[in-house]
Amino acid sequence: MSLSQSISHVQTPKAEQYLQQLCKHFGHKVPVTFNAQQGSITLPFGHCQLSVQDGVLTLAVSGEDRGKLEQVIGSHLERFAFRENLTVTWNAERKAG
Repeated sequence: MSLSQSISHVQTPKAEQYLQQLCKHFGHKVPVTFNAQQGSITLPFGHCQLSVQDGVLTLAVSGEDRGKLEQVIGSHLERFAFRENLTVTWNAERKAG
């Protein structure tokens, strides 16, 4: 069986800051773990893995409602990064599971 996920690679000089900001924001309501380089957000309808490398914030969402996950995570990041005018673009992938 394979699991579907959507991935977004967002280039920004504030990648670490946004990873922590997203995790702290969602951590008030749902289970979250994070450090400066990676994070995990578990929402009722799916999961988001976050990682930072070389100025790129990578978001990977999977779960029962990927479209909703893309919208919720993406819109929050775009609001947090409004000064940069970021746009989060998702690409669907299949991975062995």
